[in-house]
Amino acid sequence: MNQTVATLNRRFGLADRLHFVDGGAGLSVAEIKTPQASARVALQGAQVLAWQPAGQKPVLWVSKTAVSEPGKGVRGGVPVCWPWFGARDGLPAHGLVRARLWEVRATTQDAAGQVLLRLGMTDDASTRALWDFAFDLELLVTVGPTLTLALATRNTGTAAFAITDALHSYFRVGDIAQTVVQGLDGGDYLDKLQNFAPVRQTGALEFTGETDRIYTHTTADCLIEDQAGRRTIRVAKQGSTSTVVWNPWREREKTLTDMAAGEYRNMLCVETCNAGPDQVTLAPGSMHTLAAMISVV
Repeated sequence: MNQTVATLNRRFGLADRLHFVDGGAGLSVAEIKTPQASARVALQGAQVLAWQPAGQKPVLWVSKTAVSEPGKGVRGGVPVCWPWFGARDGLPAHGLVRARLWEVRATTQDAAGQVLLRLGMTDDASTRALWDFAFDLELLVTVGPTLTLALATRNTGTAAFAITDALHSYFRVGDIAQTVVQGLDGGDYLDKLQNFAPVRQTGALEFTGETDRIYTHTTADCLIEDQAGRRTIRVAKQGSTSTVVWNPWREREKTLTDMAAGEYRNMLCVETCNAGPDQVTLAPGSMHTLAAMISVV
């Protein structure tokens, strides 16, 4: 065991509940196991890689060809996108924090038997070179019968700033062609496949090809009806006014080097966001929390 993992276990390990391991390439991963659920959380990117409630199949999807290496995000799980969602010319896609190491701030077990892992980071010279604002960013991961992710942004500087952000959750489904998303009927979305043209959703969302949409001005829960997997996954949220839904389908998948052929059939992103026009502006000293509550119902 390397010293970094040893130090983490000495300071933050929880007997029979949480310990740290080398997840590959020297990158530390928190492994959590309780009678209620199990989970894995990478410190690089504060990325939840796995969550499985007791008696259930794994809920999150990670590509078979995903790589664990410094400076590269893992394809799957729940990447954190911040302080912008999507692409920006000359800047990292989906923001500054996906491939940075986060610090462990605290671990604990609550009265209900859930394990809480608190990860955080603050601005430094490398972040300010890309985005010149002072901040404190913290992700609280609560592992129990529900997986709760709460991303808190604090403006610690003297200037206001605007952000978009996302908990970019990848879900495992039995067959995307037999998957339906409820909760977005009647809402408006921007269709990336039509140059972000505005479209109105009618009925439940079904999948017959590549899908890449930002549903705007929505605070609704989404229900992922995984008919082939014979289960329904609920994605509830707070502090979010956008929902992104993505599946690359066959042709787009071929352009993604960290997805194996045919994997699109068994994954779906339903993301808790503030994206597109749904920005969040933070005055100096203020805070905003984006939260996702994921459960099998």
